[in-house]
Amino acid sequence: MTRSFNLPAASLPPITIAASEAQRLSALADTSMMVFPRVAQFLARETERAKIVADDADLHDVVRMGSRVRYRDDDTGDVREVVLVYPHEADIALKRVSVLTPVGAALIGLSVGQAIAFETPSHQTRSVTILGVTDQG
Repeated sequence: MTRSFNLPAASLPPITIAASEAQRLSALADTSMMVFPRVAQFLARETERAKIVADDADLHDVVRMGSRVRYRDDDTGDVREVVLVYPHEADIALKRVSVLTPVGAALIGLSVGQAIAFETPSHQTRSVTILGVTDQG
């Protein structure tokens, strides 16, 4: 049996995604379902539950594709800074994290101060809190 990211909806913070990004992320989740079923399902769920706004909406404190994100791992207290990117742009050495990873899918659409729990590939539940977002655009 394949496990999914079955975290209770009540524990999920509200998220916001720009319309063009939501469309591209939804398509990415669909095309990745066979290769990465667990994270693709999580990304699809996040995209479906997001508040979709116009591309030109003010999203300066919201994690978008290309955003530089400072977040705290709530389990270890470690603070990390990454840029959220599409899979073909990912490069861990440059701290460019794919949205098609568990932490990447968890980050999309969150605002500064929000926290979210997600499941790691080893089936552990982790939680992160957004400390800062800088738009790279």
